[in-house]
Amino acid sequence: MFNLSTGALIGALVCLILLSAFFSGAEIALMTINRYRLRHLAESGHRGARLAAKLLARPDRLLGVILVGNNFANIAASSFATLLALELYGEGAVAIAAFLLTFVVLVFAEVAPKTYAALQPERLAYPAAYVLRPLLLALYPMVWLVNTLGNLLLRLIGVSVLAKTPTEVTAEELKALVREADVLIPESHQEMLLAILELEKLRVDDVMVPRNKIVGIDLDAEWNEIVSALTTTRFTRLPAYRRSLDNVVGMLHVRRVLNLVREQRLDLESLTEALIEPYFIPSGTPLNTQLLNFQKVKRRVGLVVDEYGDIQGLITLDEILEEIVGDFTARALGQRDDVQPQSDGSFLVRGTIGLRDLNRTLGWNLPLEESRTLNGWIIEYLEDLPEPGTSLMLHGYVVEILRTRGTAVELARIRPAPQPKEEIPSQHSA
Repeated sequence: MFNLSTGALIGALVCLILLSAFFSGAEIALMTINRYRLRHLAESGHRGARLAAKLLARPDRLLGVILVGNNFANIAASSFATLLALELYGEGAVAIAAFLLTFVVLVFAEVAPKTYAALQPERLAYPAAYVLRPLLLALYPMVWLVNTLGNLLLRLIGVSVLAKTPTEVTAEELKALVREADVLIPESHQEMLLAILELEKLRVDDVMVPRNKIVGIDLDAEWNEIVSALTTTRFTRLPAYRRSLDNVVGMLHVRRVLNLVREQRLDLESLTEALIEPYFIPSGTPLNTQLLNFQKVKRRVGLVVDEYGDIQGLITLDEILEEIVGDFTARALGQRDDVQPQSDGSFLVRGTIGLRDLNRTLGWNLPLEESRTLNGWIIEYLEDLPEPGTSLMLHGYVVEILRTRGTAVELARIRPAPQPKEEIPSQHSA
């Protein structure tokens, strides 16, 4: 038996408990550390992060060296506690020493360090990596033996240690991460990031200018009508067609027209020569794909066509960007032609307005799954063209048809349905 003084036994016991606490905390810190931040720091040259990343590349080896060290510290602490009990109080105190050591290890070497490591993983993970990496190399034969036996046992139950769990983050998980980063990311930036992630769910059909609202130049019209259209338009790029929008011959940039005016050679022939080839976009193209396509072809405007080649609408790069950053060209609510607030709290709304625009303008939550416009929403629900004066309740909104034209609802009045008031039980005297 070792002939150690009481002070030496107490000092060794304290050191072993601290060593056990280090291994317990290092285990939790390395296992709970943010892997994406760890990868970023490792790629940025952080040495502790690089060492931690190497250790986490083989978690079986990491756990092996931690458990070897932790069990050694705990077993050695138990031996020294027994020696200390015999030294001070004799054999009768061994059981009490075991109980006290269990309590001390549980509190000071397990619960406290593991809780701290879970709350502050980076503060412990990186320094611990400097210790565990060389310790793994020094104890590799023992760790290899322990891991080999442990991995063999796992193979017997059908678990492969080399099969890594995929670490890719899904779009929904990434959205949750963005929402939880409210302290680090301003709310406006959060909204933009979430809007970018939502682009894959949207199609060009959801944000395009519908065919009946496309402003263009009819090259077969009278010359004075063409000049009037060019001088009064508020758009910089216009589709040019002959007689019908189905016969688009090109896109016209108003800047080229100004150059022709400056050179005093603006006529139908020079105007036709200034056209550029139209850019057609298949209906149903996701917005994130179309954003990349605009970048690839160096265009800002495209015509959306269906499977038969018929033009369904027009979409611009600005409309896609507005889905990310919000409306930066839209007019104020009181100045919109398609939404007019009324004194009674209702709104006069044109049937051609898109439901997405209506939701964004008024902060409503109209369904977008089946219809894109107010007119389509009403007709889809009724399965018929309503007569003026018809009123209906749709998803908590009272919709009154004011005017129709042809086969479409032209104008409707919409107000949120009043919420039922809670009934207060009346009090009767006895």
